[in-house]
Amino acid sequence: MCGIFGYAGPRPALPVLMDGLRRLEYRGYDSAGVAVWDGETLAVRKSQGRLDALARAVADGPLPGHTGIGHTRWATHGAPSGPNAHPQTDASGRFALVHNGIIDNAAQLRAELEREGVAFRSQTDTEAVVQLMAKLWRGDLVACMLETVRRLQGSYALVAMSAFAPGEICCIRRDSPLVVGLGEGERFVASDIPALLPVTRRVTVLRDGEPALLTAEGCRFFDADGRPVERGAEQIAWQRQSAEKGPYPHFMRKEISEQPSALRAALSAYTKDGALRGEALGLSPREARRIRRVVLVGCGSACHAAMAGRHGLERLCRLPVAVEIASEMRHRDLPLDERDLCVCISQSGETADTLAALRLARGRCRTLGVVNAVGSTLAREADSVLYTHAGPEIAVATTKGYTTQVLVLTLLALGLAGMRAGEADAQERAALLAGMARLPAQMEALTEGGEAVRRMAHACAGRTSLFYMGRGVDYAQALEASLKMKEIAYLHSEAYAAGELKHGTIALVEPGTQVIALATQPALLAKMAANIHEVRSRGARVLALAARSLSEGLRGEADEIWTIPDTEPLLTPLLGIVPMQLLAYETALARGCDVDKPRNLAKSVTVE
Repeated sequence: MCGIFGYAGPRPALPVLMDGLRRLEYRGYDSAGVAVWDGETLAVRKSQGRLDALARAVADGPLPGHTGIGHTRWATHGAPSGPNAHPQTDASGRFALVHNGIIDNAAQLRAELEREGVAFRSQTDTEAVVQLMAKLWRGDLVACMLETVRRLQGSYALVAMSAFAPGEICCIRRDSPLVVGLGEGERFVASDIPALLPVTRRVTVLRDGEPALLTAEGCRFFDADGRPVERGAEQIAWQRQSAEKGPYPHFMRKEISEQPSALRAALSAYTKDGALRGEALGLSPREARRIRRVVLVGCGSACHAAMAGRHGLERLCRLPVAVEIASEMRHRDLPLDERDLCVCISQSGETADTLAALRLARGRCRTLGVVNAVGSTLAREADSVLYTHAGPEIAVATTKGYTTQVLVLTLLALGLAGMRAGEADAQERAALLAGMARLPAQMEALTEGGEAVRRMAHACAGRTSLFYMGRGVDYAQALEASLKMKEIAYLHSEAYAAGELKHGTIALVEPGTQVIALATQPALLAKMAANIHEVRSRGARVLALAARSLSEGLRGEADEIWTIPDTEPLLTPLLGIVPMQLLAYETALARGCDVDKPRNLAKSVTVE
């Protein structure tokens, strides 16, 4: 994996490919390459490292031609290197292929081809596929692709060209995102919709196992048996500017600032005139009353959003809620039945482990997707979908994707509670809705950051470890805050349920240890104050984050106190996480880290 971009049209392909790959840099990568049909051969250029290295390579020998494919690679098979970069070619150089995903039976295919005398030049699973394509060639690129994928096991997004089919690009996917863009007299293919926004907003999301053939003249779609089919295009509402940094130094900083508007967009989709639009939740009152358990599933930040969202579902709906890490759930025999609601959460809608968990649950219970990317696999395969309306999120470390997930899960809790309980607890639900309406304005000031954040960031930058702690919904906040610090500042940090300190963690506290305590819950303030006192008495330095009305209760306990506006206790994760995002961002800058493209990470984890 990581980023795919292809072009067929009247323009010189190379500049279009390089621009497209730059829009995919946020996904994280370690090498890059392009292949262009120059009228006689498939000209390939590859390099290890950033796109600047590839730009130098193509500057030494420009590639003429109007059809080409490009790739940014994040190593899964074979170390980062020029030979392992994509596009991969067959032994004759007449086939070129870029690939996201993992081919599970690549070793067997490679051994089979080597026995037949094929010499391999890379360590990648991708080369096994392109060598197989060359072996199976019978004169038609679509037929060749279909015959090839019948031999493959695993996940893939494949985009191929051949010197035997000049001007054609064939693409196909299975459990890995791939989108065709339809421009005026030109065609594109990309692994992500945001990469297409500057060139077109008319897209067709490919279906699993169904190829598309792109040329300058048009785009044809086929079913899994190679029969031509009609596939409509959808107009993406996102604007080009939403996938650009604008005046901000980094996408992450921009997206932190966009969180108030993202919350407004989500609230506008699910509420009207201060009331919840129940029909927008995708469940009927009868279905809501039938639910006996909710299972929330996600990976990384989406799992933390689930942990925050469970509190609203438990409190308002009086339902048992299980939070499952998708990569663990998929390998367990989790009992599920028709009375369960399985909610799968993914910003991209393409997270491999989350999709596997969805498929495990589908058919056994009702499934619901909480997704940002319109038309994604999760959105299509779940029984119903709640879009988060965050807009394009480019930075690898999620910010507005996470906060809109928490908001939508809380809206789901409100909607289910209303359908299950009728007028019972209506006053509490009304207060929560009113609190939601105030959130965007309250968040505006928090996104500005300030000197206190930068000062603390410089203090954190020189440390080797940080510890976060919280209780209840603040524990979910602590986990997300800690993950942000690890992701972009490369600083070891751990998050703990504050009540668990006494069961071993406190042994790690020594003079000078930095502890960040989240204390936004009135009912838990005394307990948190005691935990803060406990670590300070052992020499820790404590930064406390508290709701404004609770801050006095921590005076004299914490070394420093940051405050957030008062809101309903269930809504504090939406405000409290913003200063923590900014702290991680500023710490990353102080440590000289690449904020938008952290090492070893990808935006959409489409492999297992």
